[in-house]
Amino acid sequence: MYAIINSGGRQVRVEPGSVLTVDHRTEPTGDTVTFEHVLFVEQEGGGFVAGTPYVAGGRVTGVVDDQVRGPKIRVFRRKRRKGMRRTTGHRAKLTRVRITNIEVE
Repeated sequence: MYAIINSGGRQVRVEPGSVLTVDHRTEPTGDTVTFEHVLFVEQEGGGFVAGTPYVAGGRVTGVVDDQVRGPKIRVFRRKRRKGMRRTTGHRAKLTRVRITNIEVE
């Protein structure tokens, strides 16, 4: 059984037991997270449920494993013929979620 959910503007395929990294969420480590925006669910018998755009009664739950930071992104700016050079960067805050259950009413 698997589902495709929409989280942070991205579509992600999840299965029970899988770990996914999403944009930062405020829940502390160990709390339960519910994803309501379920786009597609494939069930055990080979049947599937597709939403228009979301599956009615579809819900994916998980547990927050960790709050991490992503890789450093280097941003280099320059203006030609001016001698202006600037280097900045950032590291995005991310949340790791372990999927525990997929439900469809």
